[in-house]
Amino acid sequence: MSELTLALDIGGTKIAAALVDPDGTLVHREQLPTPHGDGEQVWATVDALIGNALTATAGRPLRGVGVGCAGPIDVVEGTVSPLNIVAWQHFPLVQRVGERTGLPVRLAGDVVCLAMGEHWRGAGQGTQFLLGMVVSTGIGGGLVAGGAPYLGRTGNAGHIGHVIVEPDGPRCACGGHGCVEAVASGPHLARWAHEHGWDAPPDADAKVLAEAAGRGDPIAVQAFSRGAAAIAIAIASAAAVCDLDLVVLGGGVANAGEVLFGPLRAALPRYAGLSFLRDLRVVPAALGRDAGLVGAAALWRS
Repeated sequence: MSELTLALDIGGTKIAAALVDPDGTLVHREQLPTPHGDGEQVWATVDALIGNALTATAGRPLRGVGVGCAGPIDVVEGTVSPLNIVAWQHFPLVQRVGERTGLPVRLAGDVVCLAMGEHWRGAGQGTQFLLGMVVSTGIGGGLVAGGAPYLGRTGNAGHIGHVIVEPDGPRCACGGHGCVEAVASGPHLARWAHEHGWDAPPDADAKVLAEAAGRGDPIAVQAFSRGAAAIAIAIASAAAVCDLDLVVLGGGVANAGEVLFGPLRAALPRYAGLSFLRDLRVVPAALGRDAGLVGAAALWRS
């Protein structure tokens, strides 16, 4: 009987757990909203999902637990301090999951897991040097190098959302200025459009903005073109440093489709001028909401 891997995907909006078989197929999946209370309330949700997953094994053996969590993380200490789960600061996630399951635990950032999932079973199959990006409420990234996750010293390599694209640009939540996240994430796209005369209700978000751009609204189109150029600068910078094959984009803003990908592909050649970057491809993620879970399981493939 083949071993399963227990996979966890922990973010500020939802927490998901799955059992993943050796070929990357999810044989059990459950998801709950992330609580906004104290740290133990968040852990109680993780604990409940783990318990249900352990019951769902139906006696099949488990190899280990792969955990993808929003960052920053510290893989050396096994702790997490997600910006979007403020109740967890230096939370000992690896220790708590290990004690709950009695299994060995491997931790990586949530977008590293997205990159690994897409590399294994999604749009990145057959590549060796891949950048996974999530463009949503924030912008995150994860790297695959030589077919394996590249985590860096603390586990935070690939934080492409904080590549500087406008040195005198808007202040970012990280404390810096001009990060691509502060220009091209969903809330900032909508904010820029509102500030430049977009005729929409004040609470209209990036999804509404994408729909408007799809209808040809000039300010919405300009907002996405501006955001796409910022993403292109960040991608070209990362690709020049890491010599990438492929960039896979997921997340709510990336789901806008050609509204984003059209101007992004048009902008990229302006910044990716080196000969080894000219074949760089940027494609949509293929696994949807399951990419992080598949990637968390992929942490146990090696």
